[in-house]
Amino acid sequence: MKSIQRSLSLGLISGLLLIGLLLVQSSLWLFEAGLRRNLAIDLRDETEGLLIAVVQGPEGFKLDTSRLSPRYQRAFSGHYFHIDLPARSWRSRSLWDAEPAWPTDNGLADELLDGPQDQRLLSYRAEYRRDGQAIVINVARDYTPILKSFAQVRLGGLGLVGLALLVFLLLQRYAVKRAMRPLERARQQIAQLQQGERQQLDIQAPIELQPLVEQINHLLAHTDDTLKRSRHALGNLGHALKTPLAVLGSLVQHEALTAHPHLQTNLREQLEQIQQRVSRELGRARLAGDVLPGAYFDCAQELAPLFETLQMIHRRDLQLRWHTHEHCRLPWDREDMLELLGNLLDNACKFARSEVLLSIEQSPAGYHIRVEDDGPGIPAERRNAVLERGTRLDERAEGHGLGLGIVRDILAAWNGQLMLEQSALGGLCARVYLPKQKHRQGYQESGNSE
Repeated sequence: MKSIQRSLSLGLISGLLLIGLLLVQSSLWLFEAGLRRNLAIDLRDETEGLLIAVVQGPEGFKLDTSRLSPRYQRAFSGHYFHIDLPARSWRSRSLWDAEPAWPTDNGLADELLDGPQDQRLLSYRAEYRRDGQAIVINVARDYTPILKSFAQVRLGGLGLVGLALLVFLLLQRYAVKRAMRPLERARQQIAQLQQGERQQLDIQAPIELQPLVEQINHLLAHTDDTLKRSRHALGNLGHALKTPLAVLGSLVQHEALTAHPHLQTNLREQLEQIQQRVSRELGRARLAGDVLPGAYFDCAQELAPLFETLQMIHRRDLQLRWHTHEHCRLPWDREDMLELLGNLLDNACKFARSEVLLSIEQSPAGYHIRVEDDGPGIPAERRNAVLERGTRLDERAEGHGLGLGIVRDILAAWNGQLMLEQSALGGLCARVYLPKQKHRQGYQESGNSE
């Protein structure tokens, strides 16, 4: 949301700034063009007035100073003239000793002239004929005050543009924030969905967002239904296989096979492995149960049913305990956490003598999960072998069996770690570390992952 607001703000600022600068500069250009046209008319009138001051005398043309404006007599007054005749020329006293580079083309000069005392002069040239003689009259006016006024107007215009830009920016931020409010509510609801606090998004949304909300809700319902069907199918398949496996087990004991002890032994081992796998998958289905897509693992709500199920599956005299911090809520998918804890606890219960302990501790960097038992444990030199992919100690009669395939895949998706240590209870401690920054890459469960 913030990135969208920043993008819109930058786009609006750039657009308004460009438009403002163009408007200010265009207005100044248009105003100056109109002003120059008016000044050109005034300067032409001045040349005509100076032409009247040129009179015929006994010795030829002369300049009648009584007909000149006093401003031409005052030094550096900002009004200047220069009159050229074939035989002589006159210049205003206001020029003092300055001599501008008068233009050679008639009309208003395109460029400003350098005048006395750093003045910038707007000049006009007119050519007349009297009594067969050419009279060229140049007049000029100080343009510096107008340039200063334009600079002040330009500065004021930029200030107004900046003020308008600030007002428009505030209005835009308010409008965008108001327009993004439904999206922010949708984002909050999605966050609540990820935390397991809701099952669907509110269908009361703006018209523009209703198709998106409906599609998300449809996807959630479809995902939940697919997970339920998958777990029911797994349970049905396991139950359907138990009866044929039992029949095969009885046939293995048939006296017809006693004459082939080696074949009988191999068949019995393979059937035992199949029965263990089916039992384990059924246990996983019972432990995970129905799940909500995106629901997080709430220890207070999930651990009690999980331990009750384990108590029913294993010996009733087995003491199952857990210890967590107050309001423990693991920010990972509820289904995956049930799979992770269910596998570790189920295997700990298989080999515990009398006690199994689950402890969950939170640190600034992540979560530490320990599953401990008081069983026979695993020798230190064999623990690394248990963690290697392909080890299937849980399907043997001896050893400390751990169905690690699913555990390994879940931890790989979460960048977690699994370590086997000596438990304070005397058996094995399976310690899991889960960092808070979760990078889900997805995982697949395959039949030969363990």
